[in-house]
Amino acid sequence: MKYILIGVALSVIGLLGLSRLSNRLPNGLGVSSGQLAQCPSSKNCVSSQSSDREKRVAPIKASGPSDIVMADLIHAIESMKGGRITALDGRYLRAEFTSRVWRFVDDLECYHDVEHGIIHVRSASRVGYSDFGTNRKRVEELRANMTAE
Repeated sequence: MKYILIGVALSVIGLLGLSRLSNRLPNGLGVSSGQLAQCPSSKNCVSSQSSDREKRVAPIKASGPSDIVMADLIHAIESMKGGRITALDGRYLRAEFTSRVWRFVDDLECYHDVEHGIIHVRSASRVGYSDFGTNRKRVEELRANMTAE
């Protein structure tokens, strides 16, 4: 019993440490020449610009003027649990999603490609290796919210 309690205590301490690490903003976020950052080798990231089939998601269809598309995007993200918009610059938006229990932070990035009438998306966890599909589900929820607009 003593070893079980020690194991549980160490697990909780480890998770609290990871939670604290997830509060640091990763380097390399943003858009450069129409490209969002590449996904890392871990399984906790998806992107519409990824060449890796396991990490690839379809971009979100969104034609029209950027100011209207971005307003719809803001509304769609604000309706999602745990999200808050942290950067907005023209056709680029970044939002952070914080998990309820352990307070892990994930980053969602969106870039409106006006020429092609799409929004490129990237959603990634800041810590860990796998996210059990959370980032993919988040992008699909955003897609559904944008379709409902």
